[in-house]
Amino acid sequence: MADTLFVTGRLAADALRRTLGKLELDFEYDVAALSGSVAALMRTEWIARRLPEDCGYRQVIIPGLCRGDLATIAAKVGAPVVRGPKDLKDLPAFFGQELDLEGYGEYHAKILAEIVEAYRMPFADIVARAEYYRASGADVIDLGCPPMEAFPGVAEVVAGLKERGFTVSIDTFHLQTIREADEAGVDLLLSVNTQNMELVPQLHCKVVVIPDFGEGLESLERNVASVDALGASYVIDPILDPLSFGFTAALERYCETRRRYPDAEMLMGLGNLTELTDADSIGINTVMAGVIAELGIDYVLTTEVISWARGAVRELDLARKLMHYALRNRVLPKGLDDGLVALKDPPFETYSEAELRDMQHKVRDKNYRIFADREWVFVFNRETFLRGRDPHELFAALHVADPGHAFYLGGELERAALAVRLGKKYTQESPLRWGYLSAPTGQEADAS
Repeated sequence: MADTLFVTGRLAADALRRTLGKLELDFEYDVAALSGSVAALMRTEWIARRLPEDCGYRQVIIPGLCRGDLATIAAKVGAPVVRGPKDLKDLPAFFGQELDLEGYGEYHAKILAEIVEAYRMPFADIVARAEYYRASGADVIDLGCPPMEAFPGVAEVVAGLKERGFTVSIDTFHLQTIREADEAGVDLLLSVNTQNMELVPQLHCKVVVIPDFGEGLESLERNVASVDALGASYVIDPILDPLSFGFTAALERYCETRRRYPDAEMLMGLGNLTELTDADSIGINTVMAGVIAELGIDYVLTTEVISWARGAVRELDLARKLMHYALRNRVLPKGLDDGLVALKDPPFETYSEAELRDMQHKVRDKNYRIFADREWVFVFNRETFLRGRDPHELFAALHVADPGHAFYLGGELERAALAVRLGKKYTQESPLRWGYLSAPTGQEADAS
């Protein structure tokens, strides 16, 4: 008989079994999947009522978020009860092993990165931008055009990118531009509806089907039927509207489109969110990558025009991998990869003021030590102990005369104060951590 019983809710049971199966455990175990769907909402008295008396196990391990007195369960089952980690993904560390993320980094949705004003740019600049997007994780380079105007030289641009190994799409309704790009080998056309449907039989590329302008799902369905009847290869884009201009209805439209076309390829453009919302793009891209994963969206189009959307392609690349893994393994997208936690920080521990004062008693030199917790910056040496939030006030109280020392302390105090303000971890002489924006090598990588 197994000597350990793991208790969980029914939603997490399969993920728990998979995680335990990957661990090297020196004991046999059973998993009890109770009727509660979310383990974190279970209370110990509720668990106790659903477990057998004197069950014969050496120990019982319950989810770390379960509230209540462990003795209630122990009295029922006749064995010690232990709270496990709060998150399923922390089980390997709980047993002194490393987390196994087999398959992490795989993804489904392909990223189309748009060079918004490609039609105005020299070819060398287009190539440089395309290389930047490819290095950021883009699968397709989208050439932005004026919707109804020509893109002079588009064939040479498409052919040049194809020669350099890029997959290329073009975003235009200008008929001659479409023809020239298609003849040059463009892979995908954004987009077609009744306005340019007559071109479809002539094209070799795959097309993105959208609703007629100003219309909804019924229009989209008619256009899909037309393209399908023509035998063309297509992707469906129900169009994601901006917040306050029909965003929620657009999400419903995507859900309904997926229901009506369960096997069709679909595209979602995120520029209407990231470019048109006064918010950092990281959180928006992460949440929408989760929606994209759940809906099985095949292509996601993004841009990096406005300042706060800089890095959007890289963010989507990280987010699609995170959400793909979480969905496939039925785990939360938490504790897997903290690259998307940039402005703030993953959980960390700090020294208390009492611990720092005790540390000061052991200091025998005049060198200043700088620490920070979630509220204060602390500076001390053998003679001085200061606490504050304003780096200028702290610096003034130190009375430093040497220019080099003053420069060093000023920089460190400013960084410590910034860490307190943003809720980031501060370590003296180490850069702050900025998630995926931190340098991947050298000191910053060590600090992160």
